[in-house]
Amino acid sequence: MAVPRIAHRRVTVDGVEVFYRESLPGRPDAPALLLLHGFPSASHQYRRLMDALGDDYRVIAPDYPGFGHTEAPEGFEYTFDRLADVVEGFLEAIDLRRFAMYVFDFGAPVGFRVAERHPEWIERLIVQNGNAYEDGLSPQARDFIALRPEQPGAEEIIRGLLTLEGTRSQYEGGVADASLIAPDGWTLDQHFLDLPGRKEAQLALAYDYHSNVERYPAWQAWLRKHTPPTLIVWGRHDMFFPEPGAHAYLRDLPDAELHVLDTGHFALEDGLHEIAPLIEDFLSR
Repeated sequence: MAVPRIAHRRVTVDGVEVFYRESLPGRPDAPALLLLHGFPSASHQYRRLMDALGDDYRVIAPDYPGFGHTEAPEGFEYTFDRLADVVEGFLEAIDLRRFAMYVFDFGAPVGFRVAERHPEWIERLIVQNGNAYEDGLSPQARDFIALRPEQPGAEEIIRGLLTLEGTRSQYEGGVADASLIAPDGWTLDQHFLDLPGRKEAQLALAYDYHSNVERYPAWQAWLRKHTPPTLIVWGRHDMFFPEPGAHAYLRDLPDAELHVLDTGHFALEDGLHEIAPLIEDFLSR
């Protein structure tokens, strides 16, 4: 059985010390797979997927500024544009310029910004509960995105999602068997959320999320123009990004491969046994 080694590294980008995980595949010419994590997690959410794929592919998973093990300097502006700036600089710093890109949750607005700037970098696209269409916004998500700093009670609503109960619910919501969800993921996420300054970073990103919805038409146009080979894997019981968001991609990518699974937002947690073979088959073609 081939089990990859995983290196844990750091590189400085515009004053941000970016932490990332990188598999050391069995062959030097292995194709690259970039994994972009979601909220409120970090690259650790991909540990099992990296073990499953990392011997055949150079799998790379960075932590965004203010997430996981990546620290941002004082005064860093937490917007999705800035997260994309750092990821773009990170990819240039490690000289990764051709890869398949896996986007999940926050990874979609970060990844699509990078793709807009460098379409030549994206060989293939894997979307897992990463939204780019208003069809994929639940009423709960729409209400959350509409929150503004000056709105009475807005900060309290956002901070409620940043609690241990809120973090755990994102992992277990919509899951058929909660015993398949390891507590390590949401426990570690909460550890990082509770570090100094991290909740303030999440508040800023929550207030900036509307900028992503405003860019949906541009991302859809990018998909139509560049038509990357695409695999879509979606947990249908996602409380934020429901199933219509998955099918919406087919309007612009009619040849995309779509699989809807009977799980929730963090579909890899209980669906790795289904998702990893789909990715391996998709990338090997």
